[in-house]
Amino acid sequence: MAELNKVKVALLGSGTVGTGVYKLINRQREEMPYKVGADLVVEKVLVRDKNKKREGIDSSLLTDQWEDIILDDDIQIVVEVMGGIEPAHTYIKEALQAGKNVVTANKDLIAEYGKELLDTAEENGSDLLFEASVAGGIPILRPLKHCLAGNYLTEVMGIVNGTTNFILTKMAEEGMEFKEALALATELGYAEADPTADIEGYDAGRKMAIMASIAFNSRVTFDDVYTEGITNISSKDIQYAKEMGCAIKLLGVARNTETGIEVRVHPMLIPLDHPLAGVNDAFNAVFVHGDAVDDAMFYGRGAGEMPTASAVMGDIIDVARNIQFHCCGRIHCTCYKNLPIKKITEIESKYFMRMLVEDKPGVLAKIADTLGRNNVSIAQVVQKNKINDLAELVVITDSVLEQNFADALTSIKGMDITKEISTVIRVY
Repeated sequence: MAELNKVKVALLGSGTVGTGVYKLINRQREEMPYKVGADLVVEKVLVRDKNKKREGIDSSLLTDQWEDIILDDDIQIVVEVMGGIEPAHTYIKEALQAGKNVVTANKDLIAEYGKELLDTAEENGSDLLFEASVAGGIPILRPLKHCLAGNYLTEVMGIVNGTTNFILTKMAEEGMEFKEALALATELGYAEADPTADIEGYDAGRKMAIMASIAFNSRVTFDDVYTEGITNISSKDIQYAKEMGCAIKLLGVARNTETGIEVRVHPMLIPLDHPLAGVNDAFNAVFVHGDAVDDAMFYGRGAGEMPTASAVMGDIIDVARNIQFHCCGRIHCTCYKNLPIKKITEIESKYFMRMLVEDKPGVLAKIADTLGRNNVSIAQVVQKNKINDLAELVVITDSVLEQNFADALTSIKGMDITKEISTVIRVY
């Protein structure tokens, strides 16, 4: 084989994902001439403290100076796996402005500054790829941009946060309460010391903003995404769901409707025969509907060292191929539409509502009347338990405008017969 070109790579960060990427590049070293047509070489690894030993990483590659990378014209690919907004945002923008190609796994950054960075990449004829920013090792962004580009996509829905899925799985399978399952997730490393972004739905919301933007070719930001977490879900809710033939999952839902884009993250009762209902533990899955492909689902590990590194590596290989064929900068921002984003109050949903009410005749009739006056129809009522002379009532509504349900809920809360609204969950 003739002498091959070297494609030199710099890693920004040597944490869990960065170490995984370094391992994969070296593991695939002998394959690269055949997959890319060039050698792939890690030239520099940017770290905070270069004197700190990094297991498995050649210490001679470590630097704590950004200038060692940005001023090195031989480095053609910058891989950002630091996380956070700054200094990642500055580094990526400067790298693109210098004509370097960038691969990142940073969902927070892409959700906030994706358009700006994609525009910068286009201006400089560079690649900016971010497959690993959504759903870890699952290929989803490239399929949306490439494989499914011939479709009008109308729905992207999925489980895109492994931490919350693990918690809900433990609650369903072992009867744990939320706090107990969260503690286990933290102990096993699925949850961060501060789990707020996961359990309140913010992490999933950022991922949904990215996917909706790509799927519907219209800009969606994190601020556009309605988010609701799982902190109020109890084992009792999960038991009721089971009895109704459903599972409770934290779902991200994005729909392109005739009246605008719906994009939201919240817990949802989903029928047990739906493919997403069987996605358990820390696994992720994304369900896509298009006019030509019909239904498609992408399933796999949504986080972790090697699954995320796998997605990063796929982008690196894609960029390296483009470099070899002098065709970087082929695909940039695909948000060429300006579709309206619907407010949560403008969306229709079915609801599961669990409440404690006075145990006496006429209570159900009063609740039904209040719902009816707000144009909320009841699909199902379950009354099973008595708690301290109170009746536990579960009401399932038909599809209703969210604003109408919110108005009905306010009225029910204010009634003398209502002692507690325990849980409100949407139904698929």
